[in-house]
Amino acid sequence: MDAQHFINLSDYPIHQHGAQRDAVLTQVRDDLSKDGCAVLKGFLTAEGIAALTQEADRVAKHAHRSFNRTNPYFTKDDPGLPESDPRRQFYDRSNAFIPADNFYTDGPLRQVHDFNGFDAFIRDCLQEKDFHRYADPLADVIVNMAEEGNGFPWHFDTNNFTVTLAIQNADGGGAFEYAPGIREGDENFEEVARVLDGTSDKVTVLELDPGDLQIFRGRYSLHRVAPLFGSRPRYVAIFSYVERPDMVGSPERTEQLYGRTLPIHWERAGRRADAYLD
Repeated sequence: MDAQHFINLSDYPIHQHGAQRDAVLTQVRDDLSKDGCAVLKGFLTAEGIAALTQEADRVAKHAHRSFNRTNPYFTKDDPGLPESDPRRQFYDRSNAFIPADNFYTDGPLRQVHDFNGFDAFIRDCLQEKDFHRYADPLADVIVNMAEEGNGFPWHFDTNNFTVTLAIQNADGGGAFEYAPGIREGDENFEEVARVLDGTSDKVTVLELDPGDLQIFRGRYSLHRVAPLFGSRPRYVAIFSYVERPDMVGSPERTEQLYGRTLPIHWERAGRRADAYLD
């Protein structure tokens, strides 16, 4: 089987220009304009879900785990601020990322990523002018594996958008929660604080199913993944795109996320001109 069997091309003909593809683009762009989040329900077929799940299970042992405490802004504590300030609210964060080089070129995840028209479709959805696949051999497409008790605490993204593909849900929990555009124009610390203490009415709760493709602009929308329950791990693929060609992660950030580096990370260290934290 190949990507033509894994992607639901009858509903999402991403490889064929025409009225149906245009209609999908219009809907995605409208959703992104409305609240920065678009979900293509059932982007994978049942065969695709099964194949990607089996592959994730096979390489799960290679996941690198890291643990830290972070606030929504990934900044250090500032004792000069009031204790109630959201910049002083820190939460446990645990990550388990399966690096990209564990996924074979002819495997199902890379077949989806490399499918003719996939990158162009994502670019057209986002209407990004400077749009390149991440050149990092450990990070161009990865799988986040989350287990019981894990989740992802409230945060803002440091990049303009994320592209994720739900593969397998945990037995319970794991809802995607977000406050759309909460800091459009200014930091809006008062409303951020209300989200953190559970009193905000700005939060949308989104239940993603295996096979759903999500495009999300998280730079201005506070969001989290709720804690997980049960013995089954949650698998989510992350497709990475950047504004400049040939970009890779810094050695420090790569070591933190994936537990190792490759020669390319040191060869290109210090050559990046963007403002991303990684």
